[in-house]
Amino acid sequence: MGERAMRAMVVRAPGGPEALALEEVPPPALRPNDARIRVEACGVCFHDVVTRNGTYRRGVRMPLIPGHEVSGVVESVGPAVRRFRPGDRVCTVQRRHICGQCRHCRSGRETSCPEQEFLGDLDLNGGYAELVCVEEDNVAKVPEGVPLDAAAIAACAIGTELNAVRDVAAVRAGERVLVTGAGGGLGVHGVQLARLSGAEVVAVTGTPGKVAAIREAGAEHVVLARRGEDFSAAVKAITGGEGVDVAIDNVGSATFEATRRSLAEGGRWILVGQLTGEFVRLNPAQLFLRDLTLRSVKSTTRAQLEDALGLMRRGLVRPVIAAALPLEAAAEAHRMMERAAPTGRVLLKPGLRAG
Repeated sequence: MGERAMRAMVVRAPGGPEALALEEVPPPALRPNDARIRVEACGVCFHDVVTRNGTYRRGVRMPLIPGHEVSGVVESVGPAVRRFRPGDRVCTVQRRHICGQCRHCRSGRETSCPEQEFLGDLDLNGGYAELVCVEEDNVAKVPEGVPLDAAAIAACAIGTELNAVRDVAAVRAGERVLVTGAGGGLGVHGVQLARLSGAEVVAVTGTPGKVAAIREAGAEHVVLARRGEDFSAAVKAITGGEGVDVAIDNVGSATFEATRRSLAEGGRWILVGQLTGEFVRLNPAQLFLRDLTLRSVKSTTRAQLEDALGLMRRGLVRPVIAAALPLEAAAEAHRMMERAAPTGRVLLKPGLRAG
């Protein structure tokens, strides 16, 4: 007799939010190195939106269950698992599998493993479900004192920004840091981490209603700018005409030109958000002549996730959760993301019943 079916939100073909359909499907197969996790909460990321609507196609295979920001309790483990046992409170990075052997995995850059399986991008194994299977290399224990709801967003919303601010940009105390998309799930935590690094934070948002929350997160300056509007003059005015030392760009194409203009000579530009497929025009001399560095950040390593959890445990980073919705409300959560409505992250909780 097969295992009992589980509830999950399934995407069988690209489309609008209505492409998300509640189904009963078999639980994902438990591979030897997997922990099977009963999902407590799953964060909703813009990556899920562009995977669902067909904009993002790299490594995507449908039908699929979206969701890569998972927390929960280990229900069972494969025979090769050594670090976890049933009952452990855990959360995941954004991948189900890495090889663990390539030059990327061996140098702490497993986010670039060519063998990786991005969780929720292929097949019926993702966080918008009651159960999910993730290899133990991509799972971390949740410290006492950190709620599972908060732990769900530790990797993607907090760990990715930790990667950007601390490890790629190497922000130093006293520097000026620009954070775009500062009211979103990434940006509001990037503001906190930049401030924690001792930076003077200049935040950009297009939503007046998010200004107070962004200031509470630690931004000393908040610039209001509509999508596509050039905010660089305001940033230059704040910085005495010099510009910022670092830009943590959580938006991408829509802010590309304004972000470039906002950087000081020798500035470091860290691209975190860019999944829309929009192209930009760039004269390389605009980087070369001003000694600008442009780098990207791709998700979170397990070590960075564990560091993010430690910061949360110590109260140094405050997870910002906009709403917790039942699994059946996944389409509404996606509509909220498309409107850029939430301040912070929206969670889906399989155990929370509609109504």
